[in-house]
Amino acid sequence: MASLKKIFQASFLIFRHILLLAYICLILILSCSSRQKNVQLSQEYQESWWRQKANQMVESQIISRGVADHRVIEVMKITPRHLFVPEDMVEYAYNDSPLPIGWGQTISQPYIVALMTELLNLKGDEKVLEIGTGSGYQAAVLSQLVDSCFSIEVVSELAELSLTKLRDLGYSNVVVKWGDGYKGWTGRAPFDAIIITAAPEKIPEELINQLKTGGRMVVPVGTLYQDLLLIIKTNKGYQQRNIIPVRFVPMVHPDETVPEINN
Repeated sequence: MASLKKIFQASFLIFRHILLLAYICLILILSCSSRQKNVQLSQEYQESWWRQKANQMVESQIISRGVADHRVIEVMKITPRHLFVPEDMVEYAYNDSPLPIGWGQTISQPYIVALMTELLNLKGDEKVLEIGTGSGYQAAVLSQLVDSCFSIEVVSELAELSLTKLRDLGYSNVVVKWGDGYKGWTGRAPFDAIIITAAPEKIPEELINQLKTGGRMVVPVGTLYQDLLLIIKTNKGYQQRNIIPVRFVPMVHPDETVPEINN
């Protein structure tokens, strides 16, 4: 009888431990499921947030100011601008203003990005040169509108960071290098279009030399006061047209100090 009692007690203890383990496992499963659900909800919220912001940005800042190229408009809606600014600037990513990205550089105002892109009159099969990669946002926009984009950045740290960012986000037709934008990229020339996102004091002749006949270049030119110019290369030279007054960081050589100026 005593033996049966001991067997019963032992069985009861084992059963109680099994129940306890089952309870713990259930709690862990529910906890993991809850965390996964929260992560999923967070991702869905973030996706919804930035897409809403991007749509509002395009409607209120870009279309309202006269940008009409439907391809440019659609690309501006689907390019996550907040991923190309520092973490402390994310909430301002879709605002109507340029933002600092470090090393004395800025990410341009959304309207200026859209306007300069539209002025290139892209059809989809072009090879484009960008001078001034910055954080990579303009290159990301271009990559979705052209066959290939080659981008030069004067700040080595930014060149490395933007290249990594663009690759991680899948913009595989963009090639970034550190170098002197004034020299262009002779090994990849001639280009169908060139876009310059920093301001030289005068039109860089070497870059015009690397432009195909009939090709377009968009560049802000000047020192304190600058004009955004559209340049079209011809058989006899080039034609230029003033678009609007702008303010960009100055275009510098790699051995020059990059000043802290916001466009």
